[in-house]
Parts: sequence; structure tokens; C-alpha cells
Amino acid sequence: MFKQIQNRLLISYLIVLASILGTFALAVRLVYAHSLKQQLTDELTTLGQGAATSAEFNHGQLEVGKDIPVKDLIARGQALQWFDLQEQLIAQQGKAISTLPFSSLEALQVQLSKPRIQSVTLPIVSGDDHRKLGYVRASQSLEELDENLRKLDWGLGSGIVMALILSGIGGVWLTRQAMYPIEESFQRLKQFTADASHELRSPLMAIKSNVSVALKYSDGMRPTDVEKFEAIASATHQMTDLTEDLLLLARTDQAANPNFQPVNLTAILEQLVERYQPQAHAKQIILHAHLAQSSWVLGDVAQLTRLFTNLIINALHYTLAEGRVEIKLSRTGQTLLVDVNDTGIGIASENLARVFDRFWRADQSRAHWEGGSGLGLAIARSIAQSHGATISVSSQVGAGSCFTVQLTAMTGMVKFVKPPSANTGDDQAHLT
Repeated sequence: MFKQIQNRLLISYLIVLASILGTFALAVRLVYAHSLKQQLTDELTTLGQGAATSAEFNHGQLEVGKDIPVKDLIARGQALQWFDLQEQLIAQQGKAISTLPFSSLEALQVQLSKPRIQSVTLPIVSGDDHRKLGYVRASQSLEELDENLRKLDWGLGSGIVMALILSGIGGVWLTRQAMYPIEESFQRLKQFTADASHELRSPLMAIKSNVSVALKYSDGMRPTDVEKFEAIASATHQMTDLTEDLLLLARTDQAANPNFQPVNLTAILEQLVERYQPQAHAKQIILHAHLAQSSWVLGDVAQLTRLFTNLIINALHYTLAEGRVEIKLSRTGQTLLVDVNDTGIGIASENLARVFDRFWRADQSRAHWEGGSGLGLAIARSIAQSHGATISVSSQVGAGSCFTVQLTAMTGMVKFVKPPSANTGDDQAHLT
């Protein structure tokens, strides 16, 4: 349980850190890209202004200046194009020639097809009367800019990955340090629960024995005294059940290396269905089973019996007269599914997440419970977890509930050693 909480804390921490670093990297990338593009635009504007100044208008025609350093344009991946007032191309120099249709209305153009090229268009104005003579378009390849942005992306991405790796290593240590006092306190609480439950067994047994003797020889008692002793016996029985359940939960939580053996799950369920048929008949409930033959698992037979006993008792208690409780055991590959389905009062959807909490009872879905410690489903989940199994519930108010236990079937051949016990379903077998 604490390992799962620790992992969730670590994952949440890394997700938050990744979000912060990703936002920061995106902001840096946007600012840097904007700065490079603005710098490129300024360079193209300066180049275009120089080309516009060198152009001359003779005999009604626009002539391009001959002092343009073509080699420098090619080396820098730049190009110049001159257009007349009718937007017709007059001349061009350089390597990165833009193929976009010329438009005097668009001062800035970007050619998205390869090669990517950015262009700036400027008017050519006469120095004497400031009359417009034509247009010049300065262009430059964006390969260098894209390469710089790729290097930046790799650098930022690598930095984020390294930061997450180092933060993950540190986060493991920090979460362990944070969970240690909580886990230690919880272990002390479990130990206290186990010790208190164990110590309560003796006085409760003494009270129960004396009350039983008093009720057995009740001839000299007044009727009111008999009623009081019966109330004491009932309360003692409930307290005994509670202490036994608490002790079982504590032992299940503390069992680090359980001694699992091959267990015939089919036999356990058959015996439980037979055992609770009288109780189902008394409540006018149909208790039926559909069980796969010879389904074996590795586990503790007593704990598995308790797990499915709690589920069946829970189904019978919450199913009204003329209802139905069905136990189904099916196998798919190496997965065993045990469904305990009832047509009882059901559980509200908002309460499903708390069904397996200790001592929890919903106001409506558990209002029909009489007696019990409120630990039955918590014990079932604890036993399932100790066996590496999962337990889940689906329910609808007024339609019933279905508890599903998923276990892993044994692999290999099972050799039968001796007949199963009629009381516990403890089939003895071993793998061959």
C-alpha cells in the first residue's frame, strides 16, 4: 500500500516538474525564435535598402546597380530581385531565389516549401522627387535559422530529460524519507490492533462462557434477567467477531512470506455453496453456482475460504426475499475469474470507491445489515491482495451488485494426493 502511495507521489512530482520545465522550454524557444526571425528581417531590410539605393532609372527603365556583391549574397544564402511598377521581374541576383508570386502589398513573405525562404519587399524611390520607381525583394534561406532552432530543441529536450532523471532519483529518496514516519506509525497501529485484539479474546471468552452457563441454568431467574443476559450474550458475540476480524486483518497485513500451497478453488466454492444453501433457503433466495472443473491456484486455503465466505454472506445479506445469488467460476488462459453476483439492493455509484474501506457503511446500501463488524469486504480485499489477486465491484441501485475476484491459475500438472476435507476444502496436491 505504501509503495503504491510512494509511486503515485513520485509520478505526480515528476509530472508537475515536467510541466514546469516544458512550459519554460517552450517560452525560451518562442522568444529565441522570435528574436532570430526579427534579426533576419532587419538584415533583409538593410540589404533591400542598399539594393534600392543602387538602382537607377534611365530612359524610362529601371536599371540595377552593378556594385552588388553577388558572391557575398551566395555565401550568405541571400538573393535580390528587382521589379518594375507593373510587378514584372527585371533582374535577380543570388542563390536563395523566392518562387512566390510577387505582391507589392505584402512586405514580408515566407516560402514554406523547401527550401524555406523569407523575403522582404521594399519600394524603390527616386532621390529627387521621391517618386516610386519599382520594387526590390530581398530573400534569405531559412536553413541556418531552422538548424539553430533544431539545436536549441535538442538542447532543451536533453536538459529536460536529464533534469527529470536526476529529479526522479532524488524524488525516490525524498518520497522514501517522507513515507517512512507514516509507514512506521501505521505499523505501530497495526501491531497495537493485533495485540489489543489478541488480549481481548480471553476476557470476551470468559464473559461468553459465564453468560452461556447462566442462560443454560436460567430456571431461578426472572424473565427480565434472562433478557439482559441474552443481550449481553449478543453483544459479546458481536465484540468477539469484531476482535477476530481485526486480528485476521492484522495478521494478513503482516504476512510477508505466506506458505502457499496448491488449492482447488472449485472445491472451495462448491462446499461454500452447499454450506449456505440453508441460509439462502430460509430467506427464499436462490443460491446457484456455475463452476469450471478443477481450477487450482497457489494460496492459503483458510484465507481463500474466508474471502469467498465474506462475499457470499455479503450477497445473501443484501439480497431480499425471492432474489438470486449466483457464483460463477470461469477460466481464460491463466486467469481465473470468480463472480459473486446478486440481485440485491445495490450500491450507489458514488459509494463504489469506498466499499472496501474498513468500517465503512453507506447510509442506504448497508442499512439492511444486522450485526457484523463492517470488516468483511476489507478482509476480502486484504486476502486478495496477499494472493496477488484483484477484487472489484460493479453495482446499480435496485438491480444488485457483482464482486469479481481475478486470480492466476497454477501452471503444470496437478497430482491428487488425498481426498479433500469436507470442512475446509483443503485439497492436498502438488505439481508434477
